[in-house]
Amino acid sequence: MLYSLGISVLSLARLQFAITTVFHFFFVPFSIGMGFVVAILETVYAIRKEEIYKKMAQFWGKIFLLSFAVGIVTGLIQEFQFGMNWSNYSRFMGDIFGAPLAIEALLAFFLESTFVGVWMFTWDRFKPGIHALFIWLTSIGTMLSAIWILAANSFMQHPTGFTINGHTHRAEMTNFGQIVGNPQLWRVFPHVILGAFVTAAFVIAGMSAWALLRKQKDEIFFKKSLRFGLWIGLVAAFGVIIAGDFQTQQIIKDQPMKFAATEGEYKDTSSPASWKIVATFDTKNHQVKNEISVPYLLSLLTYHQPTGAVKGMNTVNQELKQKFNHNKSKSIRNIKNYYVPTTTLFWSFRFMAGFGVLLFLIAALGLFWSRPKKDTLARQKWLMYLIGLSVWIPFIANTCGWLITELGRYPWIVYGLYTIADAVSPTTTVGQLIFSNLLYLVLFTTLGGVMIYYARQTLHKGLDAIGGPTATAKSPVTSDPFAKEAFN
Repeated sequence: MLYSLGISVLSLARLQFAITTVFHFFFVPFSIGMGFVVAILETVYAIRKEEIYKKMAQFWGKIFLLSFAVGIVTGLIQEFQFGMNWSNYSRFMGDIFGAPLAIEALLAFFLESTFVGVWMFTWDRFKPGIHALFIWLTSIGTMLSAIWILAANSFMQHPTGFTINGHTHRAEMTNFGQIVGNPQLWRVFPHVILGAFVTAAFVIAGMSAWALLRKQKDEIFFKKSLRFGLWIGLVAAFGVIIAGDFQTQQIIKDQPMKFAATEGEYKDTSSPASWKIVATFDTKNHQVKNEISVPYLLSLLTYHQPTGAVKGMNTVNQELKQKFNHNKSKSIRNIKNYYVPTTTLFWSFRFMAGFGVLLFLIAALGLFWSRPKKDTLARQKWLMYLIGLSVWIPFIANTCGWLITELGRYPWIVYGLYTIADAVSPTTTVGQLIFSNLLYLVLFTTLGGVMIYYARQTLHKGLDAIGGPTATAKSPVTSDPFAKEAFN
């Protein structure tokens, strides 16, 4: 009965992977970006000795610690479900997948988890420059973690430095340098890291905007935080656009089906090629039903020149069939077609790219209207609300990016080598997956709710959230913890 409804071990395992990956990836770029931004703030304080930058580092550091803690919990669940639901994948890829993960845990995670603790508890025990070094080491650790995780994922997108053992039928590493030097890795890493900076920047700017709209105390603090977030957001959003184009060039080369799907092209285009702004699709018959297009734009985006045709999914599908028809693996030979979820990829790409441009424009407008000599941002209520709502936009854009990355290589779990259907655990049952999916959904909802609640509480407390006798401008400095002023 469940199978007739489309509920199978494979579909439920894929759903669980989607739930755990998407939720974990809410917090990965968030914590990477916040660590980097807090490191910049504390460095400015160490150089300029202006107390407000210390307060900014401490306040936004609390938000960073919340994201860091939730990211660790969701990451553990993410790795746990690999062994439970994808044991065949683990057997096939263990020799390669295990090396980057081991280095990530022993080097990068050890670095970040050690120094984040030192940074938390030693504000008054080291000189500002030394203390700033601790958060830089934490930030570097988070980015190193990203490199090693992306190295494993990049192999799944574009396998390099391996051989298939003829006896065990497992992938075995032959060249670690090629794994680390994978061109896919160094195209995706800048995009992910800059996206993390955008996420942190607009969390800071957006939360500051809400504080100012509520006419909360510490107005000077939140105005300075708002502009700081917008500056980081402006630079990082521009970088994301450039890095995204850089990554797209690699996708065109390695995964033409993914690229054609993001552009909604079933048939080969003419030259010059038009870019579809919006479109609807008949995915069963592999046809575009309705579209609104801009002439020349697809050629410009693809080849950076006004001419050039793009290969459509129908052509790519035939090429992939011819390539894999004589593969030794029976499951690969039995693949009927290589079409990917076109509608999902098409709209995910447009939301991701559109939100990237929108965030750049929001940052530019916010900085223009909040410039020091003529700060009129408070009168632009519509923009203040838009900046406040922009807190959520990077999370949506990041999720769309990962949907493109993961769904775009269907039906492969390791591109050209191993299928998703082959990778699922043979002993896992539908009942187990239904139970664990519900359990994870409840757990993630609770974690997300707790994260939002405490971030909101921290925002409402303002500088009082970081404690200390100099938490607000009205709090007098006193060395007596039982003085009358301490209870005001």
